[in-house]
Amino acid sequence: MTARDINNSNTRLKALRDNPRLHIIGPTPVSAARLDNFVAPNKSIICHANLQIVLETFSHAQPASKYSLSNGAETALTIGLIGGMSFESSAVYYRLVNEAVRRRRGKLHSAEVLLHSVDFQRIVDLQRAGHWDDAALLLSDVARGLVAGGADCILICSNTMHLIADAVHASVDVPLINIIDETALRLKAAGSRKPLLLATRYTMEQGFYAERMKTHDIDLMVPDADGRTLTHNVIFDELCAGQVLNASRSAVIGLIEKAKAEGADAVILGCTEICLLLDPADLPLPGFDSTAIHAEAAVEFSLRDRQ
Repeated sequence: MTARDINNSNTRLKALRDNPRLHIIGPTPVSAARLDNFVAPNKSIICHANLQIVLETFSHAQPASKYSLSNGAETALTIGLIGGMSFESSAVYYRLVNEAVRRRRGKLHSAEVLLHSVDFQRIVDLQRAGHWDDAALLLSDVARGLVAGGADCILICSNTMHLIADAVHASVDVPLINIIDETALRLKAAGSRKPLLLATRYTMEQGFYAERMKTHDIDLMVPDADGRTLTHNVIFDELCAGQVLNASRSAVIGLIEKAKAEGADAVILGCTEICLLLDPADLPLPGFDSTAIHAEAAVEFSLRDRQ
């Protein structure tokens, strides 16, 4: 079938939108020639603008399912990562998901991943100004782009930006794997009910993290004001800039020791960069690395029934 105009009646538009083989990628009009530049064969694309629809089908053949190969083997679901917050931790995510897939599937298997890395300074400026609604709009747009590109789930690769996770989730029709929920499940499985949270000031003080943990019957502890300032500054001034300092490691371990004396039964590495500083297996309390937990949950989703 060659490219052709389609009658833009509401009935036809709805039928097209409901067709799982087709993807709406508008609103910018795209010619058949331009589509041919970036769409692989056997893909069906709809581009819509002002109710004008162009359908380009590159083959008469039935498009192969993204979940099966010609030899009958099943491919993995695609993980959509919203990264860049900071890119230091996004690199860890990418490595962890690929290592996990290779461990589980063997040979030279790697993860099906789409990564959109945002400009972190833009995010930091919005955080500092308290413009969380604007940040939600930005990340929602990124999430929609990942889904349009084929992502079957979304991960926000940042604990802090889970403050707006519900808004981002509402903008797409695929699962958003929530780092707080996944960490809570791991804590509960280990029998922890009173962990220390080490994270950015936003995560420790804004309340969204503690409130979501409470839905899992987990009560958080956080460092005192000086400890929160120390942790926040280590994250932003050092780890996000690629600096890992032994003096900072010792200072943060001191916060864990203090929390242990005050009754904490575990410690959450609740910023995706803290794993660069601390080894969760070598701490005064059992450590739960939220970055690793989140990455593992993504792989579990991607490979479910596809070992």
